[in-house]
Amino acid sequence: MPFFFLFIIITLFSCNNTSSSLTQATTKNKESENVNPYATIEAIPLPAGYTRVYADPLSFDNWLRKLPLKKNKTVYKFNGLPKGNQTAQFAVIDISVGDKDLQQCADAVIRLRAEYLYGQKKFSSIDFIDNNHTHYRLPGDANRKLFNEYLEKVFSYCGTASLDKQLAPVNNFASVIAGDVLVKGGSPGHAMMIMDIAVNKEGKKIYLLSQSSMPAQDIHVVVNPTNNQLSPWYEVNAEPVIETPEWTFLQTNLKKWPY
Repeated sequence: MPFFFLFIIITLFSCNNTSSSLTQATTKNKESENVNPYATIEAIPLPAGYTRVYADPLSFDNWLRKLPLKKNKTVYKFNGLPKGNQTAQFAVIDISVGDKDLQQCADAVIRLRAEYLYGQKKFSSIDFIDNNHTHYRLPGDANRKLFNEYLEKVFSYCGTASLDKQLAPVNNFASVIAGDVLVKGGSPGHAMMIMDIAVNKEGKKIYLLSQSSMPAQDIHVVVNPTNNQLSPWYEVNAEPVIETPEWTFLQTNLKKWPY
């Protein structure tokens, strides 16, 4: 075989092997980038110098801290399809979104609060109010099936506007605790849950945020779009505006549960 043709064949095979190796390496890199290495909310690392605040073992803030995270960082919608924007999340919480377009932003907040109270058997406290001031209370010691049906009913009639009215205002943002809610009622509106709190020796406070959105999708811990070095943590400071990946709040939008 002439040397020229032999050289061409060797070159082609070399290029194919190189291309294949590059493709495999790119695929592996993309897969590794989509893997979440943290098992729970409390496993999310802190910036240097910060420690998590104490949480009573039976408290809501401690329950939030123990929530499991999915290994895959993709946010899926209720219909099993991935959400269009996959840049907002740091990690995905391993909790059901259901199979209907119901568990949106305010509903995710309601889900987290209701799940905690249900697990603590505080059934009389599971009470949510719609815009007409109608109460939706869980009837007694309901089994899981009835509890899920109850939640779907609440999701159908309650939203950001009603949640904004039901929650109590927090007058000083610096007093924020896990379980508090950033909520702007309306259409459009949005709601996000404060998931965890940490402080440093100087008394500076940071927090994590989670959300669902429209259409109904996995509840996820969001990144901090304005501070990559601190992300996914947010700093409590004097700035009145809080920029999240998909919504802008004011500190005055912070609310707390009245019970």
